Amino acid sequence: MAPGPSAPASFPRGLPSVPRLGIATRGNTTLDPIDVHFAFERGVRYFNWCGKPDGLSRAAREFGPRRREIVFATQIKARSADAANRELDWILEETGGSRLDIGTLYYVESPEEWRAITGPGGAWEALVARRRAGDLGLLGLTSHQRRLAAKCALERAADGTRRLDMLMIRYNAAHTGAEFDVFPDSQSRGLPIVTFTGLRWRDLLRPTPDDPPGFEPPGAADCYRFCMAHPAVAVALAAPNGRAELQEALRALDSPGVPSARWMQKMREHGRRVHRHAREFW
Repeated sequence: MAPGPSAPASFPRGLPSVPRLGIATRGNTTLDPIDVHFAFERGVRYFNWCGKPDGLSRAAREFGPRRREIVFATQIKARSADAANRELDWILEETGGSRLDIGTLYYVESPEEWRAITGPGGAWEALVARRRAGDLGLLGLTSHQRRLAAKCALERAADGTRRLDMLMIRYNAAHTGAEFDVFPDSQSRGLPIVTFTGLRWRDLLRPTPDDPPGFEPPGAADCYRFCMAHPAVAVALAAPNGRAELQEALRALDSPGVPSARWMQKMREHGRRVHRHAREFW
């Protein structure tokens, strides 16, 4: 049975268990430090930073001793070892931490990129060394290419250890392919999955021409609750723009039970309608 939306998610390597809704920033959204602290007080413990100085990076420096209660994640764009070392040093300096809890290789979209990252002088070489040194908790991968990500997650290094500790994958009621391409292997291997694009760029919040009479599109909290309902999903990320959107996202933590099969079916049917009618689907 799927865990309820409020059931905690567990991560390896000594990271704390966290509620299964996470808050992210993007380059085109705004959260002030006070918003981040508000989310913390409401129970959020997983924060994904966009990699640009913003309210989340400022709030991270303000957490002080309570920083150990959160999982702080960001994406790493570097492809070479030297660039990865420089980027991780900058991340730690900018966010005031002694360790980055989770770093995911950002938007790995082709086998060629993965080979460059894991080849001689690639970013993986540097990041796994920093993981051993304690500067990095988990090393993951962010991708839109589900099958590629699943294949990378199965790969092992020469010493037999798994290269990746987690995956960050797009998943929502309109993008459900991960249920077939990623989740079965991740569940069988205990690999945490963090999902993004839970609103499908807000298209899931809008009506479609095929909606049945009287249908009301779901709210943002419903969309995140749908993602959190899948047992393979450790954390579903929300990327709210401002306090009002943040408060709506946080409502996903207010429904502790497992959604009913009828509710899930209605979400899936809406997702299929969005898939048919929304803007370019990639």
